[in-house]
Amino acid sequence: MKQRTSTAAMESSAVCYATLEQWARGQIQAQLQHLLEEEVTTFLGRARHERRGAVSPIDPPTGSRNGYGKPRAFSMMSGTVTVRRPRVRDLTARFESTVLPLFTRRTQEVGTLLPELYLHGLSAGDFELALRGLLGEGAPLSASSLQRLKARFELEYETWAKRDLSDLQIV
Repeated sequence: MKQRTSTAAMESSAVCYATLEQWARGQIQAQLQHLLEEEVTTFLGRARHERRGAVSPIDPPTGSRNGYGKPRAFSMMSGTVTVRRPRVRDLTARFESTVLPLFTRRTQEVGTLLPELYLHGLSAGDFELALRGLLGEGAPLSASSLQRLKARFELEYETWAKRDLSDLQIV
């Protein structure tokens, strides 16, 4: 039996305080990838390399796995992870994941964090730097997305400022 003598291999696999953040993100990424795989397995009604049985009217949907999509960055409050969504082909309707819907790049919690930071005085130029520090280098943010968010905040404020207060009793 072969024994490991390399201390570098032991150090890289050991979890310690210095590597805890990276280890946690890796575990979250692996769990999210596993959830996506399980969702496709449940949808198709068979395991990854299993063939369909005899055709009957109550069979699960036709279709088969077709590799993976491009790697996608997904931001959560614990940081940004990269996942690859499984692709499914030969379906009558498009398969849409409930775990990670199309074009979703951040959780709702991160979406609510952005207006709070803006309301607390974080300038548009500082957003990217602050969020890269919080969410990691792979955070899917750009100047244009921040400008869209700012425009949405301003529209919501204008709607709020112009609301009708005639039905309220003001003390």
